[in-house]
Amino acid sequence: MRVDLGGLEQFADGVPVRATAAQRAVVVVRSGERVYALEDRCSHEDFPLSAGEVDLDAGEIECARHGALFRLEDGAPVSLPATRPVATFPAQVADGRVVVELP
Repeated sequence: MRVDLGGLEQFADGVPVRATAAQRAVVVVRSGERVYALEDRCSHEDFPLSAGEVDLDAGEIECARHGALFRLEDGAPVSLPATRPVATFPAQVADGRVVVELP
């Protein structure tokens, strides 16, 4: 299911934005003309990743609760205490709109 989350201008570089699409909480991160979409839930503890910070240079998002880091590209954990990845979803910019593909 393709879900339009809004215009690219609504997403600031490096600022995690929580969106609800098809009854799923997703965190969207913009990096220039590229966008990433991940499940908005830390795999270590049920806490929203959208409350954390993004390091665009490293390509990572940090969980604000315990500091676990996840790669934006594939949701893989890159630091403890997380050991499991978070789900990622294909995301793209189409005609200036942020579009996410959800299962």
